[in-house]
Amino acid sequence: MNDDINKLIERITDEVILQLNCKGIGIGTAKANYVLPEKIGLTDEQSVHAKIAKMIDHTLLKPDATYDQIKQLCEEAAEFGFASVCVNSGNVPLAVELLKGTKIPVCSVVGFPLGAATTRTKVFETREAIENGAKEIDMVINVGALKSKDYNRVRSDIEEVVIASKGKATLKVIIETCLLTDDEKIRACEISKDAGADFVKTSTGFSSGGATVEDIRLMRRVVGPNIGVKASGGVSDYNTAVAMLDAGACTLGDSTLCRLGTSKSIKIIQSS
Repeated sequence: MNDDINKLIERITDEVILQLNCKGIGIGTAKANYVLPEKIGLTDEQSVHAKIAKMIDHTLLKPDATYDQIKQLCEEAAEFGFASVCVNSGNVPLAVELLKGTKIPVCSVVGFPLGAATTRTKVFETREAIENGAKEIDMVINVGALKSKDYNRVRSDIEEVVIASKGKATLKVIIETCLLTDDEKIRACEISKDAGADFVKTSTGFSSGGATVEDIRLMRRVVGPNIGVKASGGVSDYNTAVAMLDAGACTLGDSTLCRLGTSKSIKIIQSS
């Protein structure tokens, strides 16, 4: 009986720690490994490692990232089978060359990290990244325009990048949830969906906070099951990754709509 009570207490403690970590309040590491539900398609323990890897954009966006670090990033992506490598646009040609002969696509960020560049600048950066071999684009919305309720400008900004990338690259729209109210998050997701984005994404990882379970649930509810939701920012361990996927970063086992953005990719899959 005491063992059962202790296990229950440990599980409840881990659940609380997990939720706090997802909110950016790091007070420890949960011990239990939570099994992903069947709807995510990860119930076979032997394949969890590979399946989670295929949902991760292996990311290196530091301004001081060296060529050697980009090389290491690409080697890790090829070894573990990540969904993509995500780099700044200036590193796209190098990453494409390093990944030649693999099936790992290169993702480029656009308007990063502030989203405050002009639409023409974002479109140019998108086209150049695609010309250089990028197959995925993660663009940052104009957060100030959204908060000013200039929704036409926000929509036009996204639509122009959609046009530049359509048929050439998957487009993920970063809404920077930590800077938005819930109403603004809803409006940003609605606009992104209506503009033709393939994904909505929580965060750049360069602002005041990252992904939370609550935001992922909200975003999935707003966009529905047919476009992707990417959890990014603070996804640094297996349990947090599972929580994000279960909350809606994954939908009905369709791995093409499941993404996590993280620089802690190897730590996550090696503890799965």
